[in-house]
Amino acid sequence: MSLFLDPPPAPPAGEVGTLAWLRASAARFSSGAEHARRRKLVDEQLAAVDPAGLRTLVATADVGPDFARRALVAALAEALGARDDVVDAVLTVAGGYRTGEPSPGAEDAVALLARQWGTDEAAANRISLLVQACDATAALIRGDDPPVPTTRRVAGDGTVITVDLAEHPFGAGPHACPGREHALAMAQGAAIALRRAEFAALHRGARPLLLPNAWDHASAAAFVAMGFPAVGTTSLGVAASAGLPDGTGATRHETLDLARRLAGLPCLLSVDIETGFSTDPREVAALTAELAALGVAGVNLEDAVGDVDRQRELIAAARSSGLFVNARTDTHWLRTGDDREAIGRCQSYVDAGAHAVFVPGMRDERSISALVAAVDVPVNMLYSPDGPGYRRLGELGVARVSCGSLPFRVALGAAVATVEAVAAGRPVAGGAVSYADVVARSGAGPR
Repeated sequence: MSLFLDPPPAPPAGEVGTLAWLRASAARFSSGAEHARRRKLVDEQLAAVDPAGLRTLVATADVGPDFARRALVAALAEALGARDDVVDAVLTVAGGYRTGEPSPGAEDAVALLARQWGTDEAAANRISLLVQACDATAALIRGDDPPVPTTRRVAGDGTVITVDLAEHPFGAGPHACPGREHALAMAQGAAIALRRAEFAALHRGARPLLLPNAWDHASAAAFVAMGFPAVGTTSLGVAASAGLPDGTGATRHETLDLARRLAGLPCLLSVDIETGFSTDPREVAALTAELAALGVAGVNLEDAVGDVDRQRELIAAARSSGLFVNARTDTHWLRTGDDREAIGRCQSYVDAGAHAVFVPGMRDERSISALVAAVDVPVNMLYSPDGPGYRRLGELGVARVSCGSLPFRVALGAAVATVEAVAAGRPVAGGAVSYADVVARSGAGPR
């Protein structure tokens, strides 16, 4: 039977604002010339929606129960000019939208949506787009293939035709989704939010998150092989490996390149971006958005004890990408401020949206305890051989312990000591990783 059929009958009198009205008015439940006309209307509605904006809205959403479906609906509704109180109504309508067996409350939910947007075809198609975001795009995020297994068309006599889409890849063929670009953008945003949530959860364990910091693929792969669920990068290691100075903003390219190479490792990745490689919030937002697109879960952003208000702007810019932002103040690292200033800066950075705070160089136990008590986000400390140990930091309430550049410096020292031992004819200290293990780790598969 041809899919290009006569227009379906108009909804019966008295049913405007009902499920029957929605199915009779929306593009997906029509065929032939009528479907083409309504499809054009959908294209026009979506043309006004920026996919990148949708990705940001989903990426920065709070991850909670039924996250994907709720965040997708909320993001698209906002982009289409709806209030945020439509989410529950859309979820209710979605229960029986395709099957024809409505969930309890579906008729009231359609009526609520119709009261907000009207009862013309434009309103019906907006509602339909929200329902598809709720179900089809959520299925895309789950990895269902195809995300929409079937679609329905209605003949002029009211006969419903079910079309199997198994042979029509998403976005291809006569049933190509008009919102493909938007759906993919929202799916990417959801992936960013879920990585951030998974990384954030590691800060709430019974013990602090111990974060080893890598400087190249081999070191990161070695940490992953040890079982670490998350790996950070070290700006000193990245800079020194490239023959560049650390902390001067000279390694933006090298930092992005390393993130790109580590993206396939089976771990969550946090990238040290120094001071953001710029004082312009727009450039920091662009950088972190690029990192988020690569699969990075979080960033470490330091202040180098610069202006607090400008740092707050940079933190907000980094957060806009959806990444977990660890805000670092260098009061103790650069020895330019005391505990009071460090705590004040951390509180200000939390107010700006930081997910965690970091004060490298703070070693006094009373100072650490005071910082933990002063902020309501996880506190990160840098492990120092002359400071509290890993277990003690956990007892003080620290949620994350970073290794910083220590592994890189120890590795460099071991390399020098090995060559010196060979030259002097002394035995070489053990502990070297085998050639075969290094080769195997360099080919680690995607997460």
